[in-house]
Amino acid sequence: LVRGSQYNGKARFETWLFTIARNLVIDNARRKTMASLDEMSEGGEDERPFEIALDAPSPFEQFQEREHAAEVATVLLTLEPSYREVLTLRFHEDMSLEEIATVTRAPLSTVKSRLYRGLAALRPQVESLRRVPVEGTR
Repeated sequence: LVRGSQYNGKARFETWLFTIARNLVIDNARRKTMASLDEMSEGGEDERPFEIALDAPSPFEQFQEREHAAEVATVLLTLEPSYREVLTLRFHEDMSLEEIATVTRAPLSTVKSRLYRGLAALRPQVESLRRVPVEGTR
C-alpha cells in the first residue's frame, strides 16, 4: 500500500507486488545481525539463554544408530521365526525370559534355547556388516 502510487501498469500487478515483497525480504535479511554462540548462551535479563545439548548424540551418531538398526532388522528377517520372535521380545521389547515364556506359551528352557541359537545365528551376520568398508573410507 505504501508503494501503490508507484505501480504504472507496464507489468502485471502480481509481478510488481512479488518484486516488492522479495525486496522487503532481502532488506530484512540484511538488517539481521549474526549472533555468536557465546552471546546466545549468556542471554539477557528477560531472555532465556541458548543451551547446547551436550549429552545428546550428534546428528551423525543418530544417523549411524538408525542405519545400524535398519541393518540388524534386515538380518533378523533371515532368521527362523521362532528365533526372531524371542530376540525381538528380549531386546526390542525388553521382556524378561519368564515373560517371553508366558507370551509364547513355551517352556522357559525352550525360550533360553531359542535365544541362544538366535544369537548364535545372528552374530556372524552382524559381524560381517561391521567388516564391510564404508564407501569412501579405507
